Amino acid sequence: MAYETKENTGSLFTNDKKKDDKHPDYTGKAMIGGKLMNIASWINESKSGKKYMSLKFDDYKPKTDEAREYTTTAPGSAEIPF
Repeated sequence: MAYETKENTGSLFTNDKKKDDKHPDYTGKAMIGGKLMNIASWINESKSGKKYMSLKFDDYKPKTDEAREYTTTAPGSAEIPF
């Protein structure tokens, strides 16, 4: 049985693919207003030294096989004649 995100709930997981400080510390999904959203979260520290989490929400876009396809030329461009 797969996990189902319910209304006004979400989950965050450690970002195992983080390679840069600008990448989020945690990523996940949430259901808000019947719409599935991506969540990105960073652990920050205020000037007074208090730690907090900053969040960013984006529309969820499922990965497709089309997004993983690579071509040798850009769509609509002519091939170079040499």
